[in-house]
Amino acid sequence: MGSLQEEELVQMVQDFIESEPSSPIVPSYHLQSSNHLAQLSTLQEILRCRTDTERKVLEIVLKHIRSKRAIQKSSGLKKWLAMRLKMNGFNASLCQTCWVTSSGCPAGDYEYVDIVMENENGETVRLIVDIDFKSQFELARPSPTYKELTDALPSIFIGSEEKLREIISVVCLAAKQSFREAGLHVPPWRTTTYMHSKWLSATPNVNGGFGKVNGEPKPRGGALGFSKWTPPMVKPKTQNRELGGGGSALSSQFSNMGINCC
Repeated sequence: MGSLQEEELVQMVQDFIESEPSSPIVPSYHLQSSNHLAQLSTLQEILRCRTDTERKVLEIVLKHIRSKRAIQKSSGLKKWLAMRLKMNGFNASLCQTCWVTSSGCPAGDYEYVDIVMENENGETVRLIVDIDFKSQFELARPSPTYKELTDALPSIFIGSEEKLREIISVVCLAAKQSFREAGLHVPPWRTTTYMHSKWLSATPNVNGGFGKVNGEPKPRGGALGFSKWTPPMVKPKTQNRELGGGGSALSSQFSNMGINCC
């Protein structure tokens, strides 16, 4: 090839390079990485925003949990924590949610602690306290991007219902995208609907009389956030004339069923 032809070839290559658009074509995996970083940044920003009340409650909860390291994270510990928070002056109770199987959402139940208080506008709000929060989003074999998101979640969550909705939205969307990229289906117990059912059920069953009636909180029960115990009524003992007055009504029932009472 002559020098003239070489020069023409070089010029053609140069013209082609200069004719390319100024913005480079980004590979798909770069776009996926960028999307993941945006989700991680959004999640971290949500978690960083804490009110003074949330900080105060978190400090108290950590203090109580450290004093009970020997107790496992069970309903017993959650009930104990609700009582302790009540003693600290908070209107706290143990919440129990339970939901039936629906389209794409299996049945389940969950327990957590909540605190009912008034905000600066005088409105009644709920502050959710979950001492086993992070594990609710974890998976046995997560993708690297999803694991990075769940690693950013706190083990103990203190926050409003709105903050919890935002966290569920970000993490569940990331889970859906991550599993689709891997050619897998999102487990039904990690869908947005299922996660909402744990903390944001329409009518949580609360040990303390707190629920929602037409979207409005109703008052709690007795001391420590639990319903007051009412002693049963005791009826005076009467003789059973049909049995000759020798046995009680309970003995009569057992006799009719063929059960001997000694």
